[in-house]
Amino acid sequence: MAHRVVSEELDLLEQVVALLSELPESRSASEEPIVRELERLRTVILSGDEAKDISALSEQYHNQSAVLNQLRSGQNAARVDPSCPYFAHLRLGEDGKERDLCLGRATCVRGGLRIVDWRDAPISKIFYGYRQGEEYDEEIAGRERVGEVLARRMVRIRAGLLERVQAPEGDFALELEGGWRQLAASAPRLSGGEGRALRAFDLGDGDERRMGSADGGQGLRADKRLPEITALIDPSQFELITHSGPGFLVIRGVAGSGKTTVALHRVAYLAYSDPAIDGPETAVVVFSRALQRFVGHVLPSLGLDRVQIVTYREWALQQRGRHFPSLPARQREDTPALIQRVKLHPVCQAALERRAKEVPGDRKGRVAFEDWAAVVRDAELLEEMTAEIAPGAFTRDELKRFADWHRRELEVLFAWLGGDEEAPAELDPEDDALLLRAWQLRVGDLRAGGKRPIRLRHLVVDEVQDFSPTEIQVLLGCMGREASITLAGDTQQHVVQNTGFTSWSEFFHHLGIAGAEVDTLRISYRSTRPIVDFSRAVLGSLVEDEESPETPREGPPVELFRFTDRGACVAFLADALRDLARQEPEASVAVLTPAPSISETYFGGLERCELPRIRRVVDQDFSFSSGVEVTEINQVKGLEFDYVILVDVDAAHFPDTPAARRLLHVGATRAIHQLWLTSVATPSDLVADYWVR
Repeated sequence: MAHRVVSEELDLLEQVVALLSELPESRSASEEPIVRELERLRTVILSGDEAKDISALSEQYHNQSAVLNQLRSGQNAARVDPSCPYFAHLRLGEDGKERDLCLGRATCVRGGLRIVDWRDAPISKIFYGYRQGEEYDEEIAGRERVGEVLARRMVRIRAGLLERVQAPEGDFALELEGGWRQLAASAPRLSGGEGRALRAFDLGDGDERRMGSADGGQGLRADKRLPEITALIDPSQFELITHSGPGFLVIRGVAGSGKTTVALHRVAYLAYSDPAIDGPETAVVVFSRALQRFVGHVLPSLGLDRVQIVTYREWALQQRGRHFPSLPARQREDTPALIQRVKLHPVCQAALERRAKEVPGDRKGRVAFEDWAAVVRDAELLEEMTAEIAPGAFTRDELKRFADWHRRELEVLFAWLGGDEEAPAELDPEDDALLLRAWQLRVGDLRAGGKRPIRLRHLVVDEVQDFSPTEIQVLLGCMGREASITLAGDTQQHVVQNTGFTSWSEFFHHLGIAGAEVDTLRISYRSTRPIVDFSRAVLGSLVEDEESPETPREGPPVELFRFTDRGACVAFLADALRDLARQEPEASVAVLTPAPSISETYFGGLERCELPRIRRVVDQDFSFSSGVEVTEINQVKGLEFDYVILVDVDAAHFPDTPAARRLLHVGATRAIHQLWLTSVATPSDLVADYWVR
């Protein structure tokens, strides 16, 4: 005989389906074009065509899905899906009466049927804010509601069939043969980080402890920035840090192996013997604002206060404004993927070099600007250079479209330069590097002010795999004769599309650097072995080393949880995160999504659950403190969190493509102690083996 809880849920579902069947059907013809567009987008996403901007297509897919859901919810009862009408059941006791309420994706309150949309129904606050047996006192829809939560249950209903019931009384699952089985009593929980300082763990006795905190792991760190670890580096890291003298040091390492740590400590080491290194003639160049703030905290702790810490985009825009002051400062935010891909590829730099050699002109900025303007609209020259240095990188048609696009854009730009202030003149962020490179080729050194050339003593570029060869070449053109250079990166974490970075060897070839040696860090300190194993499995054939990196720590398995609705996922996460906040108040958690619209949905849901210290991170504005931060995966490169939850890991967002594999790898390897995955739609094939129940 089924447990009482299961019997009650079976009876409730039968009543709901019966009531829904009595309601008049209606179908809106306006759904049809949206459904067709969703099918088209899904087909393109799953095709694995790397020429397509998968992240943009996925965002379109979910925007269209949101429109469809909004359209359907506006049709009230007709849009409650009988095959999956709700995902949660709430029984409330008020004024001596009991009342059942269901939470789903649409609202239908009619004829004894009470289903509310979890996203906007005020009463859903009770489900997300209280547990079974607790008393509530809330103002809902303008009146005070006082009562007790008599039952609070999560259910999984698919194709009209009840498959799962999760309640305080037990977790019940439908067997294949039709009976019900009670699962293990313990609920999934996040744990393992309390009592350990960031990166603090033992590899053995005595001196074998590596990459721990300066306090030896005895205290908790509310500040989640990188600690001072100079006394705890391992021999391979020490060798790289103390690499002195001019020239290149190239550091490759798996996620969490300490690439950034080594690069920054090398600056401190060099500054010890040459105090001038701690000055504006040393630059640490990073890709994101989050890493800029991260590094900005670490360097002062190492005694370095005057080093430049800049994002490349910020630095290049500033230099372009100095060297080409007549050009518009406004930058385009919606540059087509093809335009980005061509501009960041070494083909454009090669074309600039060819023109500077073959076309006469004085050494003035005006001529450098003319070089740039001529190259971006010269399809024949670009085709010639493609055939010479990168056969097959672009088709003739692509280069023609690139040139045609720029002819139109340059007409607007020239009109603006001619005095038409209404002309919507903009430049692409990718133009900055090309213009600066054109200046270096035609005029000479970039200038810091007046006639003084920029001369860097030391340069650090972190996450170098996400920069284009042209961008790095501009920086190298600013180096002094005896300068030292540290490049740190990992091609397995290459998530910024269209940069032109394919491999270390090709990268150095395009930079004109012969025989550069790559030093590899092979110990993954950040994450546990299950997380590292998962991240390597996700990469598949993209893994660069056949030998798995050394991983000192064990930990809980990586788990995938499936839900029928995001509201159910929010409820599950809220319970787990609330427990974690009680058990480990100093823990940092990242809830990572594939797209901003999805981040908004999860943040909105979790915020309504009144979780402590929950933040929506936009534009990489991380707090580096304890609490829960909700953002997109592509914002967390180079950062780390005690716990990471990757949500909506489904087939649409993570198809079997190199870009999706790398993005998932980056998200997973941000976790120090534990990694969870969730999926509402069909899970991605990349993670299907990790579904635990």
